[in-house]
Amino acid sequence: MQQFEQNRHAINAGAVRSEAQIDQGLRTFMLGVYNHMVLGLAISALVALGINKLAIASSADQAVARIGQSVYLTAFGKALYGSPLMWLVALAPLAFIFFFSFRFDRMSSSAARTTFLVFSAVMGASLSTLLIRYTGASVVQVFFITAAAFGSLSLWGYTTNRSLSGIGSFLIMGLIGIILASIVNIFVGSSFLQMGISVLGVLIFAGLTAYDTQKLKEMYLYGNFDQEAAAKISVYGALNLYLDFINMFQYLLYLVGNRNN
Repeated sequence: MQQFEQNRHAINAGAVRSEAQIDQGLRTFMLGVYNHMVLGLAISALVALGINKLAIASSADQAVARIGQSVYLTAFGKALYGSPLMWLVALAPLAFIFFFSFRFDRMSSSAARTTFLVFSAVMGASLSTLLIRYTGASVVQVFFITAAAFGSLSLWGYTTNRSLSGIGSFLIMGLIGIILASIVNIFVGSSFLQMGISVLGVLIFAGLTAYDTQKLKEMYLYGNFDQEAAAKISVYGALNLYLDFINMFQYLLYLVGNRNN
């Protein structure tokens, strides 16, 4: 996604803002980012749960297909998880991210917000497979672990006086590395390699959570954005933090989650 140019002298442009006004504006901006992110997570969770309820049969007598020993599928579940449609569901979030990246500059803030919320619903459909592979209790437990870790890391990124820009390039390089390794592992199917990818994934997205939070703070302080631009960047920030959270959650779930038999 396109990086926004920072202007470190913008605070002095036009009317001079007091420190109290800057702090209040920053808090309002970051609250907007987190509100959008939480709304996106809630939509994803509700969609994933709703699809899971439609896809899983309540008993073996009502099932038309089965995954493993204990997961019985309805006709909808078989179509969704047992046909080429599953690839469409899996790849649709990636298509939305590319669309968001290329069209973001030309979107209004309301269009960007709508696109993000639709993306959250599509991501929820993709994440519904986690409720088949892992027990419900395990998914809930790891979600709260991720939430606690994310909140702590984001708070640190917001409050620290240490610049995290130096580690940003290394984190991006690490992210590219685990993407390439994941593609390779599709063909190799190594559980040992997947374990290593998951460990690195947790560490990389933990770092990106703090880095992205600090970057958003600096965007607001030095960007000199008007109200419409600030609203758009609020959605942009929510998307970045949402992806940090979701990826960290999925990697943690692989490492400590309990699988269905």
